[in-house]
This record gives sequence, C-alpha cells and structure tokens, in this order.
Amino acid sequence: MRFLAPLSFLLMGAALAYIGLKPPVATQPVAPVQKVAILDQFGVEPGQHAVEIETIKRGDTFSDLLAPYSVSGDAISKVVEAARPVFDIRKLQPGRDLHVYHSADSLREVALAIYEADPTQYVVFDFGDSLHARVVQRTVRTATRSISGTIERSLYETLEDLRVDPFLAVRMSEVYAWQIDFGRLQVGDRFTVAFEEKYVQGERIGLGKVLAATFTHGTRNYEAFLFAEGEREEYFDGEGNSLRKAFLIAPVEYKRISSRYSGRRFHPVQKRYKAHLGTDYAANTGTPIHATGDGVITDARYGRANGNFVKIRHNGTYSTQYLHMSKIKSGIRPGVAVKQGQVIGFVGSTGLARGPHVCYRFWKNGQQVDHLREDLPSVDPLPEAAIADFEIHRDKWRAHLMAQEPVLTRGASAGLAPGL
Repeated sequence: MRFLAPLSFLLMGAALAYIGLKPPVATQPVAPVQKVAILDQFGVEPGQHAVEIETIKRGDTFSDLLAPYSVSGDAISKVVEAARPVFDIRKLQPGRDLHVYHSADSLREVALAIYEADPTQYVVFDFGDSLHARVVQRTVRTATRSISGTIERSLYETLEDLRVDPFLAVRMSEVYAWQIDFGRLQVGDRFTVAFEEKYVQGERIGLGKVLAATFTHGTRNYEAFLFAEGEREEYFDGEGNSLRKAFLIAPVEYKRISSRYSGRRFHPVQKRYKAHLGTDYAANTGTPIHATGDGVITDARYGRANGNFVKIRHNGTYSTQYLHMSKIKSGIRPGVAVKQGQVIGFVGSTGLARGPHVCYRFWKNGQQVDHLREDLPSVDPLPEAAIADFEIHRDKWRAHLMAQEPVLTRGASAGLAPGL
C-alpha cells in the first residue's frame, strides 16, 4: 500500500500531460524577505523623524538652538546634566551643526539632538523616555601613503600640487626641527616621505605620523625613520642617532635672519663697525621666544645694551642667551630649570635695537660661536641591543622610499604603500 500514493501521483501526472495540462510541482517554502534598514551618518533611520540642521552661532546656547521645537526647559536641563560626565555643553563650537530629529507633525517634538564635535566623534542627546546623552566614537581607518616631490616655489605649494594636505609641511618641519630650517628651503630641494592618512566613512579627515622620509636640502641629504624602542618612539637617522638634538635651530618662529654672526658688522644704532657675535631673528613684537635646549636660568634682567634678556646654562659645555625681549616671561628667573621649547620671553626691541627681533647668542666651552655652523650633539642614541632591529626597520623603509617613482617637477608621484 505504501507504493500506491507515489504511483497514483505519477499516473495523475501522465494523465494531465496527455490532456495538455502541467502536472503539479512540489515547491519549497519561501523565506520572508528581511527589510534592511538604511541608516544615516549617525546611525538613525531617517524615515522615523524629520531632521533639521541648526548651525551654531557665537553666543548660542543649547536652549536657544532648541527654541523652535517642542521640548520643555526641564527636559533640556536634565539632558544637559546627564551629558556632564561625557560632554561639557559649553563647548559647542560656532560654525558646527546641531542635527535636530523631531516629529513630522505640527508639534515638532524633539526626539534626538546630535552634535558633531569633530569628524571622529559625535554627541547624542536623547529626549526619549530615558533622558540621557552619550558620545559615539567613529571608526578611524589609517592608510599609509608615499609621495615624492621637488620644490619649485614652496613646500606648501608642492604638496598642494600632489593633492596632499599641506599640513604635511608642518609635520615634516617637526621631524626635521633640529636639522633643517624650513623657513629657508631652496628651489630644487627634494623629498620623499611615507606618512599616515586618517579616514572616517571613506573621507580623509587628516594626517597621522610621518613614518619615514628623505630630504635633500642644498647639498645634504637627511634621512628620518620613526622607530619604537620599548616605550620610546622617535625619529632616527640612518646611523641610529636621534634626530632630536640638544638644541633647536632657532629660538623663535621668525620672518627672516636680519643679521648673522660676524666678526665685523656695521651696528645700526651705534653707527660703527664691531663684532656681532650672535644671530638676529626678526619677528613680530610679542612672538614667543623658546629655550633652545634644557638648562637652568643663570641671568634674567634688563641691560642697557641687551635690553630684557635671558641667559641659560645647558651643561658644562653650552650656554645660550636671548636679547632685546619686549618682556621676560613671568616666573623666568635665575635658578629656574627650563625645558627645550619652553617659552622664556617675547620678541621686542629693548636695549640697542632698531626693530623687533631676538639676538640669539651661543657659547661653547666659554667662547661665543656661530650656532648655525656647529654640528650640534644628538640626544639619547639607540642602545646597542636595539641596533639590529632598527637596521631591519631602516632597510625596509629605505627600499620603499627608493622604489617611489622618479621625482618630477611640480611634485611628482603619490601612491599607497604596499602593506607597510
């Protein structure tokens, strides 16, 4: 009997085929189609609310921005209080946007307000049943990019020609702060650099670290390799010497060198020839002056010729002096220890000076010398145990930099690094 049901099914199919009808076909149950929600840039399903964007103006408060909508002052106060541990509402920045999600009817009841603090994070103020606020961090992807270029007008313009964020010029100047004066780059200087770019949701939002570089300035070539040794990460040259020197090249962000170290210079105030045992950096009055190296203040006062000045003893070999300040920074006095880069005063023209500048003087073993001609000492070389790993790291990046396309005029090549 168990064969009768299949047999009857076959006989029925044959009979239907004979009279021109199709036999029944066994079908599989169809799974229901899953609806995929399309979310906006903040992870909210757009169809649920109407959305309006309020651009923050100077002086706007959170309450001002929400005034056109239906939300009570009490609810605003509670959300602001709930946000306090994660975000200070007073830090709303003019020019940024507040995205207000509200009901589409005439009541315009606020459900959410979202403030994009920066490209990497936003703050959600939730006016639902449970009033609260949270900060959401976006995923930041880092990609490595490499470029080569030749300077024809300026480093900034060369980077623009390569369609690279010109802020890379600042990053490079920080890497080479002790080797190259980026205010005095020359036409024909060449560079190749590998660096990080940061992306959020497929859009480039900024730069990361410089990973490796070569820079030919004049007749000298400077290498830089970012290398981590223990908890320390910094830039080293090809020999494993730290690029960080005991002294900065200049004590101030200056417009020009108005007078160099010289054994005989015509003094603009005294109107006679005499030695000028320092380097004059012209800058706007009030520009911060930085200690070029770690040390201890030995003198900080006013002198008739020097004006307001500061002198620093760095060690048994080196001392530096900074003249003609408009004022000495508060707290800078003899006996105070200072760090490299610390502000010690401000540019002026006190004493025997005609225009705002800082006269920077440099002593080595008790004798004043031209610091621009000195081979300044590096600090903290790599320990012997780290040299082998550094050399492997250096050789990998050297090969990568050398593999970049030939340098052309007006910028040249730009590409992603292959897995570095």
